[in-house]
Amino acid sequence: MEYKRGRYSWLLRPFLIIFDVTIINVLAFYFFNFNQTEIDFFSIDFLNNKHLLYITYSTVFWLVSTSFLKFYEVYRYTSTINIFSLIIKQFVVFTIIVYAFIGAFRSIDVQSYTTLEYLFLSFASITTIKLVSFYGLKSFRSFLRGNVRRVVIIGKGEGAQELKQLFTKRKELGYSIKGVFANSDNHKFTGNIADSFTFLNEGNGIDEIYCAIDELTEKEVNDYVKHAEVNHCNIKFIPATSKLLTKRLKTDYYNYLPILSMPEVALNNDFNKFVKRLFDMVFSLLILLLVLSWLIPILFVIIKLESKGPLFYTHKRNGINYKEFNCHKFRSLKINKVVEGTYITQHDDRVTKIGRFLRTTSLDEFPQFYNVLKGDMSVVGPRPHMLSYTDDYSKKIDKYNFIFRHNVKPGVTGLAQIRGFRGEIKNDQDIINRIKFDNYYIENWSLVLDIKIIFKTIINVFKGQKEAY
Repeated sequence: MEYKRGRYSWLLRPFLIIFDVTIINVLAFYFFNFNQTEIDFFSIDFLNNKHLLYITYSTVFWLVSTSFLKFYEVYRYTSTINIFSLIIKQFVVFTIIVYAFIGAFRSIDVQSYTTLEYLFLSFASITTIKLVSFYGLKSFRSFLRGNVRRVVIIGKGEGAQELKQLFTKRKELGYSIKGVFANSDNHKFTGNIADSFTFLNEGNGIDEIYCAIDELTEKEVNDYVKHAEVNHCNIKFIPATSKLLTKRLKTDYYNYLPILSMPEVALNNDFNKFVKRLFDMVFSLLILLLVLSWLIPILFVIIKLESKGPLFYTHKRNGINYKEFNCHKFRSLKINKVVEGTYITQHDDRVTKIGRFLRTTSLDEFPQFYNVLKGDMSVVGPRPHMLSYTDDYSKKIDKYNFIFRHNVKPGVTGLAQIRGFRGEIKNDQDIINRIKFDNYYIENWSLVLDIKIIFKTIINVFKGQKEAY
């Protein structure tokens, strides 16, 4: 997710919203004749109080339209052309909104040129304040060195060097480079990749990390993402300029240089996270109380009778933002040791008789509802991979798609799993399809989709899947 940085600049956006809403409503009183000799804000007849009705109408539709057009999403690297583009788009949309109101209430006696005067004066005021705030902050950064973000750049390629030059020359952008790290003997770098982790862990108050992703191993990318998550700093990626940009990561342009960052997918906005978390807690509690409360004692006896070892098998998995957690399953093997880099094959002699049944019906996954209750996992999401498998898979998958997959919590079940892409990876296409379905789920999440996946999973528990062994 994108962390808000800076001390007071974050207050600018709500100030601009309040100013803009005030302007469009105050000027409406001056320009529009609502055929009322007296303004009664407390009139019981709401529809006949056109002033109050217009305030409500204009405020609601202003907030909705600006949100849709991302009118207030102006950043330090946004170009002036893009700002004017936003203003023109909002002007056109709000013009339609105003004329729609006047058309709906024909009793309002307002001339067309008066409406245009209102709109032009409103947007002249809004544009002036928007530009004054934008260039005022630039001057504040250039001359007073305030509102500065402390950054490190990882990489030695063309994109990393271009970004370094941009931050160095364009002081008004407000970026202070605290280090440039790359695996190179050139003295112009602060240190190598290993040195960068030492530097970051020393607590230098870094706000943003810029990584040339194609120059890093999957483990290094994982470590930077985890550091950013723990220390609440932003991580952004510099793509190879010769490559087509991925549609899954958010693309911003610093001058003409594309910079990628994790988007806020619908699944991760505050309201949807609350809904999904509430659903996860209720569902996992029901499973723990109604199923596992009697299943655990029965399986404890059966598993112990067939082979020595614990009831549960616990292993490390990668969760959201590559965060490691202990994932729990019912033990299904004769030995509680899995050789790194190996998969359970269809006729694997390590699997016990009860273990075969548990794996075929996916009952071995049920202890993971404890992980759901703890918050490490969700009921539905991309299936978590073992750490060694994450390294293997990342070499076969486009890095941008693989990072996107780790942007949400992993699930006990998922879209890829019910489509048959689970268990043993026999060829590269298996993992490619798995990631494809995982990313489709993230991009198209809804509570209805979660319920559909859960119902399909329940059917598979009774019917079994040929890939589950």
